[in-house]
Amino acid sequence: MIAINTLTSAAVPLPRPNVDTDQIIPKQFLKRIERTGYGEFLFYDWSRIQEGPDAGQPDPAFILNNSAYKGAQILIASKNFGCGSSREHAAWALTDYGFLVVIAPSFADIFFSNAGKNGMVLVRLPEADVELLTARSTQNPAHKITISLEAQTVTDEAGFSATFDIDPFRKYCLLNGLDDIGLTLRHAAALDKFESAHDKEFWLTPRPANA
Repeated sequence: MIAINTLTSAAVPLPRPNVDTDQIIPKQFLKRIERTGYGEFLFYDWSRIQEGPDAGQPDPAFILNNSAYKGAQILIASKNFGCGSSREHAAWALTDYGFLVVIAPSFADIFFSNAGKNGMVLVRLPEADVELLTARSTQNPAHKITISLEAQTVTDEAGFSATFDIDPFRKYCLLNGLDDIGLTLRHAAALDKFESAHDKEFWLTPRPANA
């Protein structure tokens, strides 16, 4: 997992409320057994032409197909982002595409947890602030936003400044690039010691004759 502290990037505006996890990554792509490779299917039903002779081709009207936003690492969403099913694939698709931060007025609880465990910073801001940043990024695709996780601030080149709340434990994990596996591996020495003692007690010690 990538450690995140300060990130400055252009932002992709997606002003659609109640974006659910099936819209983020449709169910037909959940058969994959890896955690990577989902980025190309992000918002698939919106990013592809659905009918006619060009069905399946990129839809030039969808924001992610606008080359001006290529490489943006921030997504600006609307309220209740990530609602619907609990699929962790939604977080995988966003991070695999390249998004490290999502700004929105509110998030679905399970998605919020999944995204944090997969290295994304989710920033809750008042709806008016989100609408302002959405408008600025829509008018100017090169508009840069800076997220400081350490300071818990959001700023931009036009003088915008706001603070956001984040759980201290999740903040620690994101700052240090620790997912659940990384947290466990911090105790690798103690785990090895326990396993060694366990093996000696239960596997390597000769059994009593009457066992």
